[in-house]
Amino acid sequence: FLARIPVIRKALALDIEAAFDGDPAAKGADEIIYCYPGFYAVVVYRVAHELLELGVPLMPRMMSEHAHSTTGTDIHPGASIGKRFFIDHATGVVIGETTQIGDNVKIYQGVTLGAKSFPKDERGRVIKGLKRHPTLEDGVTIYPNATILGGETVIGQNATIGGNAYITKSVKPGHLVIHEDHKLKVLDKNKD
Repeated sequence: FLARIPVIRKALALDIEAAFDGDPAAKGADEIIYCYPGFYAVVVYRVAHELLELGVPLMPRMMSEHAHSTTGTDIHPGASIGKRFFIDHATGVVIGETTQIGDNVKIYQGVTLGAKSFPKDERGRVIKGLKRHPTLEDGVTIYPNATILGGETVIGQNATIGGNAYITKSVKPGHLVIHEDHKLKVLDKNKD
């Protein structure tokens, strides 16, 4: 683990850079390190992921659950997350165990990268070890409260997923997914 610390530090420096570049409110690295719950969750993930890769059995999950209770962000240490990852606002984010995230990905609060279903064996028990969670290729942006489900679901390079989208099928590279027919109705509460 000690030999991996320089690799973790380099990854975190790139995550800080992504947060600074991706958030116009960010004033500097110190603010991101001390004040951004999404960055804290990513720090814990990066350390926990390395421990998991080294075969440490329970500690990575304990670490991720601590970060979850502290930040409201649930990143399973088994997920694979590339360089320059940024979670803006962070609260309510869920990233499942078999999620694969490329480089330069930005997600917002309330995003779920989850499983669509859980196949069962002949005794009715959930089959373990299958890819259950989506893949996000490089350059993907996902806006608040989007839900992306399924191990075969791939969000292509440089795609953008609009807020509140519910996705269970792959999205081609460079595409934008949005809701079109949402309409607000404003009523006068003082009229009968």
